Amino acid sequence: MAPSPKHSVDATTLGESAALFDEEGFTSQFAAAEDGQVLCFTCHKRTPAIEMDFGALRRSEGVSDPSDMVAIVAVTCGQCQAKGTLVLKYGAEATPEEADVLRLLGDGRDVHSGGVSTTDASGGSPDGN
Repeated sequence: MAPSPKHSVDATTLGESAALFDEEGFTSQFAAAEDGQVLCFTCHKRTPAIEMDFGALRRSEGVSDPSDMVAIVAVTCGQCQAKGTLVLKYGAEATPEEADVLRLLGDGRDVHSGGVSTTDASGGSPDGN
């Protein structure tokens, strides 16, 4: 069964993930900005992360250093509709901006439940169903 497009298929390198997203048309680039905003490098405008539309999120760890944890997110700009990728560190190495954006991305989490995901990375529910 194919994974849900909003969830990770892990254990790929950052380069492999970027190449896959590029093949799917996600060719622009984005960056985390202050106050939970995402900066589009195509139109140079910021969009609140919680309003970003994204198609997939893939996690990766560094080959030589597993603590180099990154998420690569395929997103669409809410301003100019450019499709591209947003690379965010997570864990201890994340900047405050990266941590805020990753927390706020609209990935199907129920905001009223404190942002706890209603599905795990395999597409199942937290209780395994």
